[in-house]
Formats: sequence, C-alpha cells, structure tokens
Amino acid sequence: MSDPAEAPATLLARAGGAVDEATGGILPALQPSTTFLRDPDNLYRRGFDYGRDASPVGRIVESLLGRLEGGAAALLFASGMAAATAIFRALPAGSHVVAPKVMYWGLRKWLLGEAAAGRLAVELVAMEDLDAVRGAVRPGRTRLVWAETPANPTWVVSDLAALAEIARAAGAKLAVDNTVPTPLLTRPLALGAHLVMHSATKYLNGHSDVLAGAVVAATEDELFARLRAIRHDEGAVLGAFEAWLLLRGLRTLAVRLRAQCGAAMHLAAALERHPAVERVLYPGLPTHKGHTLAARQMVGGFGGMLSIVVRGGAEAAIATAARVRLWTRATSLGGVESLIEHRASIEGPATPAPPGLLRLSVGLEDPADLLADLEVALAAATRG
Repeated sequence: MSDPAEAPATLLARAGGAVDEATGGILPALQPSTTFLRDPDNLYRRGFDYGRDASPVGRIVESLLGRLEGGAAALLFASGMAAATAIFRALPAGSHVVAPKVMYWGLRKWLLGEAAAGRLAVELVAMEDLDAVRGAVRPGRTRLVWAETPANPTWVVSDLAALAEIARAAGAKLAVDNTVPTPLLTRPLALGAHLVMHSATKYLNGHSDVLAGAVVAATEDELFARLRAIRHDEGAVLGAFEAWLLLRGLRTLAVRLRAQCGAAMHLAAALERHPAVERVLYPGLPTHKGHTLAARQMVGGFGGMLSIVVRGGAEAAIATAARVRLWTRATSLGGVESLIEHRASIEGPATPAPPGLLRLSVGLEDPADLLADLEVALAAATRG
C-alpha cells in the first residue's frame, strides 16, 4: 500500500512538507535576493548563486510539481508560453514537429511563425486521429510530437499512451500540455510522455494573479539540460515572489479542482438540454465523442472547462456573453472566478472554434447561480 502522505492532496496542502527552517514558520519564507553569498573558497555550498538560475522557494515548487507529475525534474518559467516555446527551441534547428490542429491558439500561432521562418517544420494534425498522426510523423526526422488533451477550446480528447508509442517508434519524444487536467486528473509521464508543460498561470495558481509556466521531465537528459540552459541564458526564470504566490495557490488546488469539475459537469448536463444551445463540448458527457477515452485517461473528474455552441452563430454567442452578470468576460481560465469568452473573435480566421462557441471556465461560485445567469443570458440573446 502506498504511503498516504504521498497522496496528491496531502502533498499540495502541506506544500510538499516545506517549512521555514530558520524560524519554524509553517510556510516557506520568501527570499527575494537576486544574488547569494559565496563561501570563502569561492564555492556555493548552499546551492544558490544567482536569481536567474533559481530561487529557494522556486526550488520547492519545482520539487512539488515533479512529485505530482511523477517526473525526475522540473523547471519553472516566467509564463506558460515561455515554458512551451523553450521546449521547441531546445530542438535542433529545422526539426520536424507534429502538433494538434486544436490547441492553445497562442502557441499554434507561434509555431506557424517558426515554420514560416524556416526554424521548424510544423505539421498540424487532428491529434485524436491516430492514423493521421502515424501518417504525419517522419521516422528519423520528427523530433517532437506535441499533444494537448482535452484540447482548448473544443475539448477533443487524444490518446496519450498511443501517441507516446507512435512518437517512440519514430524516434521522437512526446510532450504534453497538461494545463487543463493538471496532474490531479491526468499524469502524461505515466502514459509514456517525455515532457509535461503547464501554464501555471491557470489551475496550478488558480487566483488570476501570477504569470508562470513549468516543464516537468521524465528523465534529466540532454533535452532537459538544453531547457535549463535556455531558461538561464534568456532569463525566463520565474521570480521569487511569483513562485511564492504559486506555492500558495497550489496548496488549494485539490479542493478547487474537485469543486470546479463537479460544477462543470452540472452545467454541461443542464446546458445540453437548453433549447438555445446547439452543442455542449465537455468530455464528461456520455455524448462527447471522446468520453470513453477520457474516462480511462482522466482520474477523478473531467476538468473545469467546457464550451457551448449557441444557436444563431457568432451574433447570438456574443450577445449571450454581453448579457451575463456573474460570468466575467475575460481571457484565461482556471481561476476561482468563472470566465466566459467568444473564442472565434479572439483567435481570428484560422480558429477551429465554431462561430457560435463560447468557452466557459467554471470557477467556485454556486453552480446553480452560474446556470441561472447563463439561462437568462441565452434566453435574452436568442430572442433577438
């Protein structure tokens, strides 16, 4: 039987067991110094030399994330995009990579820009279609397969274990954006992935007050060493105060995510029956195409994100978002407040989002209040 102290909720609530050794404080201390004292013989036996390499509380967060994901090592970055782009820039110039057609639009836009500049060869595929992925990888040339599941903003589900096998057979590595499930619902490294990336701005922090990113690796290999060097050389490290705030947010992740998963499921089931809603996109629904796979791959819930496709297209969807009272019209996700956003107008002409799609990030408000607010807005918007 596993040690109950290793349960994720316990690790999180206790900040991985970290305390302030100097004072006995039950919270790790915030050490804002950017430089550290050398020993008389010019060494750094305390393990810290300069703030661009690491901070004491940052190391605590990295250790905690590594334990949660089951990885060998972790690195904090200044944002999710800094973490994600570092992975691709750690590859040799001209590397061929396979990425999803449905994924975080900011990274997709960046990848296509890198491809246009000739720095990467990028192939976008329907990542949930394993035959399409097999057809896209080029043995000996493909260096990385990038996956995101459930994928933002339509929440399609990809088979991570199968993708890991495909990547491995082609001599490539699988990297997974695990921002939405978090390691509490999905552990990609256990399914064969080599790297896991988080926009820690979202669920891991959960309070909409920190920009942060993280990468967790299955092994400390040459690729991970390049990631560490990129972070150091380009200064993309997370600041000490932001790392301290992130640790504060992580302590409540388990209870937050449990509540958000339950509320999202409640909303999805109710909205599926709403006459103004054409479709509800949520992997927890039995009607979702990826539900069976999600039920096998996700443990403890299906996440706090869902999307609805409003009848009447973009005009009706935007009108719905304009009429909500409790939902906040804002970008981002994973915070304690519920957010609503019309993704097609944000992402532009290349978006995979249907014109009538509204992305919903479910917070910690009462689910009945959130549903009632949406129902009033939908009724008003679709009446014209």
